[in-house]
Amino acid sequence: MNESSAAAGSRPKRLLFVCVENSNRSQMAEAFARIHGGDKIEAYSAGSRPSGKINPKAIEAMKEIDYDLSKHRSKSLSEIPDIEFDFVATMGCADECPFVRAKRREDWDIPDPKDLPPEEFRAVRDLIEAKVRDAIALASEARP
Repeated sequence: MNESSAAAGSRPKRLLFVCVENSNRSQMAEAFARIHGGDKIEAYSAGSRPSGKINPKAIEAMKEIDYDLSKHRSKSLSEIPDIEFDFVATMGCADECPFVRAKRREDWDIPDPKDLPPEEFRAVRDLIEAKVRDAIALASEARP
Protein backbone atom coordinates (compact mmCIF):
# COMPACT_ATOMS: atom_id res chain seq x y z
CA MET A 1 0.00 0.00 0.00
CA ASN A 2 1.46 3.35 -1.03
CA GLU A 3 0.85 6.42 1.04
CA SER A 4 0.48 9.81 -0.55
CA SER A 5 2.75 12.59 0.66
CA ALA A 6 -0.21 14.28 2.33
CA ALA A 7 -1.17 11.10 4.18
CA ALA A 8 2.45 10.44 5.16
CA GLY A 9 2.71 13.97 6.54
CA SER A 10 -0.42 13.61 8.68
CA ARG A 11 0.24 10.15 10.08
CA PRO A 12 2.33 9.51 13.18
CA LYS A 13 6.08 9.00 12.65
CA ARG A 14 7.02 5.33 12.81
CA LEU A 15 10.02 4.44 14.95
CA LEU A 16 11.53 0.98 15.31
CA PHE A 17 14.10 -0.13 17.88
CA VAL A 18 15.99 -3.39 17.29
CA CYS A 19 18.36 -5.40 19.47
CA VAL A 20 19.16 -9.09 19.69
CA GLU A 21 16.76 -10.41 22.35
CA ASN A 22 14.10 -7.67 22.43
CA SER A 23 14.09 -8.02 26.20
CA ASN A 24 15.94 -4.90 27.45
CA ARG A 25 17.24 -2.04 25.29
CA SER A 26 14.76 -2.06 22.43
CA GLN A 27 11.85 -2.60 24.82
CA MET A 28 12.87 0.40 26.93
CA ALA A 29 13.37 2.47 23.77
CA GLU A 30 9.88 1.57 22.53
CA ALA A 31 8.47 2.54 25.94
CA PHE A 32 10.26 5.91 25.94
CA ALA A 33 9.03 6.60 22.40
CA ARG A 34 5.48 5.96 23.60
CA ILE A 35 6.01 8.13 26.71
CA HIS A 36 7.63 11.09 24.93
CA GLY A 37 6.06 10.80 21.48
CA GLY A 38 2.43 10.57 22.42
CA ASP A 39 0.07 10.31 19.46
CA LYS A 40 2.71 11.76 17.11
CA ILE A 41 4.71 8.51 17.24
CA GLU A 42 4.03 4.85 16.43
CA ALA A 43 6.68 2.92 18.35
CA TYR A 44 7.80 -0.64 17.65
CA SER A 45 10.56 -2.90 18.91
CA ALA A 46 11.84 -6.28 17.84
CA GLY A 47 14.78 -8.66 18.16
CA SER A 48 16.92 -10.53 15.68
CA ARG A 49 16.81 -13.52 18.08
CA PRO A 50 14.03 -12.66 20.55
CA SER A 51 14.28 -14.22 24.01
CA GLY A 52 10.52 -14.54 24.32
CA LYS A 53 10.43 -12.60 27.59
CA ILE A 54 11.07 -9.16 29.01
CA ASN A 55 13.97 -9.05 31.46
CA PRO A 56 12.66 -8.53 35.02
CA LYS A 57 15.44 -5.95 35.53
CA ALA A 58 14.04 -3.91 32.63
CA ILE A 59 10.53 -4.19 34.05
CA GLU A 60 11.81 -2.98 37.44
CA ALA A 61 13.88 -0.13 35.95
CA MET A 62 10.87 1.15 34.00
CA LYS A 63 8.55 0.69 37.00
CA GLU A 64 10.80 3.19 38.82
CA ILE A 65 9.63 5.83 36.34
CA ASP A 66 5.98 4.69 36.42
CA TYR A 67 5.93 2.69 33.16
CA ASP A 68 4.62 -0.88 33.15
CA LEU A 69 6.92 -2.78 30.78
CA SER A 70 5.37 -6.09 31.87
CA LYS A 71 2.57 -5.40 29.37
CA HIS A 72 5.09 -5.63 26.49
CA ARG A 73 6.21 -8.87 24.88
CA SER A 74 9.42 -9.92 23.18
CA LYS A 75 8.92 -9.96 19.39
CA SER A 76 10.75 -11.07 16.28
CA LEU A 77 11.45 -8.80 13.33
CA SER A 78 9.04 -11.01 11.34
CA GLU A 79 6.22 -9.76 13.59
CA ILE A 80 6.59 -6.06 12.82
CA PRO A 81 4.65 -4.41 9.99
CA ASP A 82 6.21 -4.54 6.52
CA ILE A 83 6.41 -0.76 6.13
CA GLU A 84 9.01 1.92 5.66
CA PHE A 85 9.87 3.32 9.07
CA ASP A 86 10.73 6.98 9.57
CA PHE A 87 13.54 6.01 11.95
CA VAL A 88 15.22 2.74 12.93
CA ALA A 89 17.75 2.37 15.72
CA THR A 90 19.75 -0.83 16.07
CA MET A 91 21.45 -1.65 19.34
CA GLY A 92 24.17 -4.23 19.48
CA CYS A 93 22.90 -6.71 16.93
CA ALA A 94 25.48 -5.77 14.25
CA ASP A 95 25.30 -8.29 11.41
CA GLU A 96 22.34 -10.02 13.06
CA CYS A 97 20.12 -6.99 12.36
CA PRO A 98 18.56 -7.63 8.97
CA PHE A 99 17.75 -4.75 6.68
CA VAL A 100 14.57 -2.89 7.57
CA ARG A 101 13.28 -0.15 5.26
CA ALA A 102 13.80 3.22 6.88
CA LYS A 103 14.13 6.86 5.91
CA ARG A 104 16.80 7.22 8.59
CA ARG A 105 18.75 4.64 10.56
CA GLU A 106 21.30 4.78 13.33
CA ASP A 107 23.31 2.18 15.18
CA TRP A 108 23.33 3.05 18.86
CA ASP A 109 26.38 1.71 20.65
CA ILE A 110 24.59 0.89 23.89
CA PRO A 111 25.83 -1.97 26.07
CA ASP A 112 23.47 -4.83 26.84
CA PRO A 113 22.48 -4.13 30.44
CA LYS A 114 21.07 -7.58 31.27
CA ASP A 115 23.96 -8.57 33.55
CA LEU A 116 24.63 -5.11 34.99
CA PRO A 117 23.95 -4.13 38.61
CA PRO A 118 20.90 -1.89 39.17
CA GLU A 119 22.81 1.44 39.20
CA GLU A 120 24.49 0.68 35.85
CA PHE A 121 21.24 -0.70 34.42
CA ARG A 122 19.56 2.62 35.30
CA ALA A 123 22.40 4.51 33.57
CA VAL A 124 21.74 2.51 30.38
CA ARG A 125 18.00 3.18 30.74
CA ASP A 126 18.67 6.91 31.05
CA LEU A 127 21.01 6.87 28.02
CA ILE A 128 18.29 5.15 25.99
CA GLU A 129 15.77 7.77 27.08
CA ALA A 130 18.06 10.61 25.92
CA LYS A 131 18.67 8.94 22.56
CA VAL A 132 14.95 8.29 22.04
CA ARG A 133 14.15 11.95 22.75
CA ASP A 134 16.71 12.93 20.09
CA ALA A 135 15.25 10.38 17.64
CA ILE A 136 11.73 11.74 18.16
CA ALA A 137 12.98 15.27 17.49
CA LEU A 138 14.76 14.12 14.31
CA ALA A 139 11.74 12.17 13.07
CA SER A 140 9.44 15.10 13.80
CA GLU A 141 11.63 17.47 11.76
CA ALA A 142 11.87 15.09 8.80
CA ARG A 143 9.77 15.82 5.75
CA PRO A 144 7.52 13.05 4.40
